[in-house]
Amino acid sequence: MTRVLFLCTGNSCRSQMAEGWAKHLLAGGMEAWSAGVAPCRVDPRAVIVMAEAGIDISGFRSKHLESLRDIEFDYVVTLCESAKESCPYFPARIKVLHKAFDDPPSLARSAKFEEEALRHYRRVRDEIRDFVESLPQALNTNERSR
Repeated sequence: MTRVLFLCTGNSCRSQMAEGWAKHLLAGGMEAWSAGVAPCRVDPRAVIVMAEAGIDISGFRSKHLESLRDIEFDYVVTLCESAKESCPYFPARIKVLHKAFDDPPSLARSAKFEEEALRHYRRVRDEIRDFVESLPQALNTNERSR
């Protein structure tokens, strides 16, 4: 089974959503984890919008990349520019992919009310879902082009 790590800076929002989607959409074909290079708490708004989509990430915890060092990943997917730039060295057998998504907490800072803030989270949630749904095909294509 393919093992994928979704890596973001804080492991609080985007990588948590990606892990949730992967576990929901790709169960049986892919094992998914998420971690951060500077983890913090899971974003409550990410939990809310994922629950709206039928995915419960309320039990997820933010993890530092180092806490997963014993897992042999096939792929690492960085989801933000900061994680891409601070991504540590991985052995050559681990393929590192990058797919940046907007940062919902940053976008929500200018929101005047909660519903406006949640719109940013929903949009990014849906973009991440589309990406995760297409991930197996993208990984296969990537393998064939090597």
